[in-house]
Amino acid sequence: MFLGHYGVAFAAKRFAPRTTLGPLTFAAQFLDELWPILLLLGVEHVRIAPWLIRQSSSTVAGGRHATSTTPLEFVYYPFSHSLLMAVVWAALIGGFYFLLRRYGRGAWVIALLVVSHWLLDLPMHRGDLPLWPGASSPKVGWGLWDVFILTYIIEFTIYFAGLFMYVRATRARDRVGAWGLWVYAILLPLIFLASNGPPPPSVQALAWTALGIWLFVPLAWWVDKHRYYVGRLAIHAETTRA
Repeated sequence: MFLGHYGVAFAAKRFAPRTTLGPLTFAAQFLDELWPILLLLGVEHVRIAPWLIRQSSSTVAGGRHATSTTPLEFVYYPFSHSLLMAVVWAALIGGFYFLLRRYGRGAWVIALLVVSHWLLDLPMHRGDLPLWPGASSPKVGWGLWDVFILTYIIEFTIYFAGLFMYVRATRARDRVGAWGLWVYAILLPLIFLASNGPPPPSVQALAWTALGIWLFVPLAWWVDKHRYYVGRLAIHAETTRA
């Protein structure tokens, strides 16, 4: 999943109004932000398998189901994409945010966003998500990537629902807050659509390209700084926004 994570980050603004969209986006996409770093370090492994797209209705070696929307076979990624480690990362990131900003609600929301990434990946992946690091861990996933149209429906529904909640809860301070949001909101679906093109030439090229999602963290923070919260949840009189 790609767009859905950003949709959840948008929606989370309503529940942590003092937290800017930058940290919310960072938390919602943290597992995928960590993954290419671990790939480049050789800690985790992925295989580029173009036939997974061509054989979407069959199975490939080892009984794994092929998928119609990604040419990637996730061989080993327990530190970025196991459920246990998602909980550990959530506690660490949420705890660090609380120490930095002293905003309990924001810390809880950020922690939940980190775990939400794994939960949103669960219905999409092919049964390659480990529950914990180690060879004994079962691997789970419902394989909805096998259904091309359903993948798009789920991604865009979550994304636009979250964006709608964010727009309802905030207002633009200036032109950056107005036009910047829409540039950001349109750019994400375009990147998602473009990602379904030809397979990457190598794992290293994939990893370096995937690192580009880090750019959306400061971009989200910048857009949100030019908007102000108008939702129902009170933010009291504090003016400092994390």
